[in-house]
Amino acid sequence: MSRRTDALALVVAVAIAVACVFLGRWQLSRLRERRAVNAAITARGALPLLTLTGSESFDSVQWRRVRAVGVYDYGHERVWSGRTYEESPGVALLTPLRVAGGGVVLVDRGWVPSPDASRVNTAQWREGDSTEVAGLVVPLPGSPPSFAVEDTIPPSGRPAGSGPWRWPPPTLSDGPHLSYAIQWFSFSVIILVGAIALYVKRGREARTHGETSI
Repeated sequence: MSRRTDALALVVAVAIAVACVFLGRWQLSRLRERRAVNAAITARGALPLLTLTGSESFDSVQWRRVRAVGVYDYGHERVWSGRTYEESPGVALLTPLRVAGGGVVLVDRGWVPSPDASRVNTAQWREGDSTEVAGLVVPLPGSPPSFAVEDTIPPSGRPAGSGPWRWPPPTLSDGPHLSYAIQWFSFSVIILVGAIALYVKRGREARTHGETSI
């Protein structure tokens, strides 16, 4: 292998190392974003309990602790598919709650099992009509933005543990971003140090071979 080839390989290794550095910095940026979101969620969760009327905007109630009193509209209930609970497939039950004044609040009544994580007999999971719900407002997937109240009040009239299973409070963490950043920076150092060491070694071998040939 010629020195020109060695130099080209070194340049490629440096480029890869630089790319790893950028990926590490990107992960640190995502870590800062996640911490900012967690701080905002914590701050909103500390606000006084809000009673919903059904007219609230998404931005005004997201991640707040709320309560609502009304009557369930099971005829317009839908499911949130692909939801797992303790690694078991299932769906979440999203049921409109008609509150005083005609407003409607969408309530996530919890998780129920579904083998295909899509279809379920919703009628068997009804919990009565008039009710009070309390919980955290969480965003729903899709556009435009919408939300549901994750009800934390256990269902009445059902044996304990028979569902719908209420969701546990969300766990706020930094996620894997810091460890990923450390990995990318480590890859950068390993690639750069290894490439330089190999380039130096190849240079010494080339010089030694030249002296031997003389």
